[in-house]
Amino acid sequence: MGQQNVTTLPEFILLGVTRIPELQAPIFGVFLIIYIVTVMGNLGMIILTKMDYHLHTPMYFFIRHLAFIDLGNSTVICPKMLVNFLMDQKTISYDACATQMAFFIMFIVSEFFMLSAMAYDRYMAICNPLLYNVTMSQRLCHVLVGITYLYSTCQSLLVTVKIFTSTFCGFNIINHFYCDDVALLPFLCSNRRELELLIIVLSAFNLVSSLLVVLASYMLILIAVFRMHSPEGRNKAFSTCGSHLTVVVVFYGTLLFMYVQPMSAHSFDTDKITSVFYTLIIPMLNPLIYSLRNKEVKNAFYRVFRNPCKCCIQY
Repeated sequence: MGQQNVTTLPEFILLGVTRIPELQAPIFGVFLIIYIVTVMGNLGMIILTKMDYHLHTPMYFFIRHLAFIDLGNSTVICPKMLVNFLMDQKTISYDACATQMAFFIMFIVSEFFMLSAMAYDRYMAICNPLLYNVTMSQRLCHVLVGITYLYSTCQSLLVTVKIFTSTFCGFNIINHFYCDDVALLPFLCSNRRELELLIIVLSAFNLVSSLLVVLASYMLILIAVFRMHSPEGRNKAFSTCGSHLTVVVVFYGTLLFMYVQPMSAHSFDTDKITSVFYTLIIPMLNPLIYSLRNKEVKNAFYRVFRNPCKCCIQY
C-alpha cells in the first residue's frame, strides 16, 4: 500500500508523533488539552481586543492578528492529528494534504512578519513617543498586516502548487503528523532539487529578514532605554516590551534550532519534536504570555466581564 502511486491511491499515510501504541492515548489527552487551551486563549484575546475600547491601539491590533494566526496555525494541524490518534489507519486525502500544507505555510510565514511589525511598533512607542500616534496610524497598521497576509499567501501558493504539480515516486507514507513541505520532498521524482533550493531560500529569507527587523528594533530600544534618566521610565519600557520579547525568543529560538540545519542533516524525529513546539505549544503560550504578564489585558478582562456593553463604546 505504501508503495502505490499517489495518483491511483489519492491519500497519504501520516505516521504521527509516535508509533508506540501505549503512548497514543496519553499523548491524545495532552494534545487535546493543549488545543482547547489554545482555542480559548486566542479566541478570548481576539474578542477582548475587539470589545474593549481601551485596547483599540496599534499594539493590540497586532496582538489580535497574532492570535488569529496562532489559532489558524493550530487549527490547521491539531484536529486532524487528534482524529488520527483514534484511527488505526492514519490517512489524509491528497487534496486535504495540499490544503493543510497551504494554510500551514501561510500562517507560519505570517507569524514571522507579524512579530516584526510588532517589534517596529514597540520601537516607535519607546523611541518616538511624541510621533507614535501619527506614525502608527490605522492606515499604516492595516498596510503592514495586509502586506504580511498577501506575501504569506503568495509564498504558500507557490510552494504548494509546485510540490503538488510535481511527480511523486509512488511512496505515500509521511513520517510526520501533518503535511509538511520538507517531509514530502523525498517523495518527489521531478523538480526535487529545484524545490529544495526554493524552500531553503524562502525559509532563510523569512527567518533572516524578519529577525533583522526584530533585532534592529530592540537594539534601538535598548539604546533609548539606557539614555533614560528615570528608573520608572526604564521599568515601563521593559514591561512594555517584555511580553513581545518573550514570544520572540521562544518562536525564533525554536525555528533557528530547526532551520539552521542543512537540508541533508535533517532528522525527521527531531523535526517532529520541534514542529510540536511551533504548531501546538507556541500558539498556546502566546495568549497566556500576553494576558498573564499584561495589566491592561487583565483590566480589560475585568471590565468586559463586569459590563460588556459599556466596554464596546468607542472613543
